[in-house]
Amino acid sequence: MANNNNNEILVSNARGALEQLKNETASELGIQNYAQQYKGDLPSRVNGSVGGYMVKKMIALAESQLGGGSTTTR
Repeated sequence: MANNNNNEILVSNARGALEQLKNETASELGIQNYAQQYKGDLPSRVNGSVGGYMVKKMIALAESQLGGGSTTTR
């Protein structure tokens, strides 16, 4: 299967930082050895939850850096 990743790296250190964030997030979710696992053996729900929590963490970080914080309550 061909790799159809067309994402352009704008910050050279971003790939390593995102990989580290992905592995930390998977560990927090209780997924063992996520970095060494073949992702095709995992259900899409597992991979999706890792990505979803990564986005949630990045948004929280951006909000805190902007001095905002969440203004909505759920």
